[in-house]
Amino acid sequence: MSAPALRLREVRKSYGRTVALAGISLEVQPGEVLGLLGPNGAGKSTTMKIAAGLVGADSGEAVVGGATAGSRQARRQVGYLGELFRFPDWMRLDEMLRFHQRLAGSSGGADERDRLLQLAGLGDAAVRARKVGTFSKGMQQRAGIAQALIGDPKLVLLDEPTSALDPQGRAEVRTVLRGLRERGVAVVVNTHLLTEVERTCDRVAIMLEGRVVRELALDASGAVVGARDAAPLLVRTDRGEHRRESASDDQVATLVEELVRAGERVHEVRRDVPTLENTYLSAMAGKGSAP
Repeated sequence: MSAPALRLREVRKSYGRTVALAGISLEVQPGEVLGLLGPNGAGKSTTMKIAAGLVGADSGEAVVGGATAGSRQARRQVGYLGELFRFPDWMRLDEMLRFHQRLAGSSGGADERDRLLQLAGLGDAAVRARKVGTFSKGMQQRAGIAQALIGDPKLVLLDEPTSALDPQGRAEVRTVLRGLRERGVAVVVNTHLLTEVERTCDRVAIMLEGRVVRELALDASGAVVGARDAAPLLVRTDRGEHRRESASDDQVATLVEELVRAGERVHEVRRDVPTLENTYLSAMAGKGSAP
């Protein structure tokens, strides 16, 4: 098995008396999309800044592709888009990307810029010639995503990447993330939009007060892996609702048969599968206890 694209072990970070991270441990594998969920102040952005090498940890281990986070070798493997970013207003879009290519040491040239701007939906020649300061917030977000992908990074860190985008823009970002996954790029996404997590992420880390309180795997439909098998069975009949906390699939037919034999008319049979939202709210209420 290849080395993790990102490995954090007992990472701690405080700002004065404020504890941002209280011993966080995480791993992200190549080709995996990890979503960070949690309320404001949970430590999500600090986690991403440490991974990007913008902030140093007080203690613990932060490793990117085998290199210590923040080192030159690690930085070359990382693409980063912060939540609060600002590009020079006076730069034209193409000029801004050339500038970031120089900063990243990328030799991709015009071909790389063309490819990334097409991916971000900003490939039109007239748009590329415009000054970044004339862009809407959504267009600047797209430009930021293109910038984060310069140099073909092995780990991409996106802090609220769809916050200013319309539904079409969010769909385009999901397409970009799927393409990164297929190329074996690891992605960490910090977002408050649970629907985006369900549609894009393979795994979720729920954070609270500087700790990871739950880690969940998601299937292709965005459902929590394993949740269905443990979910209670609900059968609605003309006489009310029947609930079985631990009924296997093999027991469903038997239960329905018993109800029909008792004279009840069955209208619905389903499992009360917890959604990602239910699981998240449960973690917030119980500080990580299982729902």
